[in-house]
Amino acid sequence: MGLFDTALSRPLRRTSHSHVVNELGREIVSGAIPIGSILPGDNELADRFKVSRTVLREAMKTLSAKGLIVPRARIGTRVTERKQWNLFDADVLSWHLERGFDRLFLIHLSEMRLSFEPSAAELAAKRATPENVRALLRIADEMSSAGTPEDLIRADLQFHLTVLQACENPFMYNVGSLIEAALVGAFGLSSPDRPSREFQEIGHSHHLIAEAISRRDPPAAAEAMRQVILIGRDHALGRVDGGKAPPEAD
Repeated sequence: MGLFDTALSRPLRRTSHSHVVNELGREIVSGAIPIGSILPGDNELADRFKVSRTVLREAMKTLSAKGLIVPRARIGTRVTERKQWNLFDADVLSWHLERGFDRLFLIHLSEMRLSFEPSAAELAAKRATPENVRALLRIADEMSSAGTPEDLIRADLQFHLTVLQACENPFMYNVGSLIEAALVGAFGLSSPDRPSREFQEIGHSHHLIAEAISRRDPPAAAEAMRQVILIGRDHALGRVDGGKAPPEAD
């Protein structure tokens, strides 16, 4: 964001900028503003949001940096294809969560997770400290005995982030942190609606990851992580498909 004219203008300018970004971002991600369409002109948008052209330009720059729009000389500002959206951006992920995950988004998320989380578990089996191992075993136990779905989801996220931390690769941990909102949404779809035997099964599957890391068995840790992701993917897809039988695992 650019410099402000006065100290008193800062809260209003910041709020106005955020409002424009959030409203247009939500409308683009939800499809209310279709892909490929041209946004209204600056005068129309400035009038709609009751902001100055300076604030509007800053908001457009923010949306452009998120990959949602691109300005074209003599054409206008066009909404980009989904493949150009920055899904590692917290706002873009949050807008996806608000509209709800669709089948394709869940598949893409699981493919991305499969590309690095089994490797992270493999590295954790080589590098985890005793403290890391104790934490993973404890969190897996907490998952089995979770009192609510929210407790289970919270522990699930903590477990996966702890594995990424234990692999001692900051790139992997940062990726996990960037997609935290997406992970929470996916865990919510793959988790039972209330405490049940499934809670224990989920905890047990994560316990297998922790045990493989504990005994320094990289291949077993990687495979246990892969199975957790695939099973979670299939449960989430079953929810999205309205209870239909999930697809066979890869």
